[in-house]
Amino acid sequence: MGTPKIALKSLEYLYNSEKINVLAVVTQPDKPSGRGQKLTMSPIKEFAISNNIPVFQPKSLRKSPEIIEELKKLKPDFFVTFAFGQILSQEVLDIPKYETINLHASLLPKYRGANPIQRAIINGDKETGICTMITELGLDCGDVCMREVIGIGDETTCCDLFEEISEKSPELIEQTLIGIVENSIKPQKQCEDGVCFANKLEKEETCIDWTKDAVSINNLIRGIYKFPCAYFKYNDKIVKVLRAKVLSGCGKPGEFICKNKDGIEVACGSGSLLLVTVKPEGKGEMSASAWANGLKF
Repeated sequence: MGTPKIALKSLEYLYNSEKINVLAVVTQPDKPSGRGQKLTMSPIKEFAISNNIPVFQPKSLRKSPEIIEELKKLKPDFFVTFAFGQILSQEVLDIPKYETINLHASLLPKYRGANPIQRAIINGDKETGICTMITELGLDCGDVCMREVIGIGDETTCCDLFEEISEKSPELIEQTLIGIVENSIKPQKQCEDGVCFANKLEKEETCIDWTKDAVSINNLIRGIYKFPCAYFKYNDKIVKVLRAKVLSGCGKPGEFICKNKDGIEVACGSGSLLLVTVKPEGKGEMSASAWANGLKF
């Protein structure tokens, strides 16, 4: 059970594993995409169709009794969920012979919830990780089966982290499934100390607040790189910031300190930020210095 690209390599890996038999795929319904709003399949569905794997696409699996009955007929040993995007009912969780195993992109109990990858970078963490866990009715509160730590560098973006998590998840999932069947893994209850939640990003969070320190602003830029993107407004037009560098300049927060071939230096509440790559409203991605050349400061 999964939907976005981050889960695709795990499905491919399990499908090609000699120890795993993928019986079916459950993914979100096709959604309109692009300027033409053409209905588009999820990456998970595309792979399933190309490999003749049965596909189910409920708007809400909990409210789809006919699909639930079809899943029961499959008599699966496990359900595996990875960025599925729906909450499962107890009726669904009771179907597998063993468990429903979820791959969560954080070191639980830290960052339960919807945006653990982005929150880890935004909050300036130096490491995060992945966990396989037994799914329960609560939010990411089930027993942890296996975990792996992943470092976060000073220039790591959410896209970099998505890719690394996508690469490292497949084997962890397979090892978890086999370990539970062979009884070589003993799931551990989550410690209640250190529980925090990675709440869904709100639109207002993506607007840069120049009164904050330069490091925090740069963390935001890296944490929501490409999508949805941190931005500020210049002459009432949105300017998205894709790449920046922390400097030690000073000035009134939000004012341009200087412009050079490397970019535009902007004063922050503490320190300054060199804007390197931007995407002005109505234009493509470009260097900040090229954007600045067309402006009158």
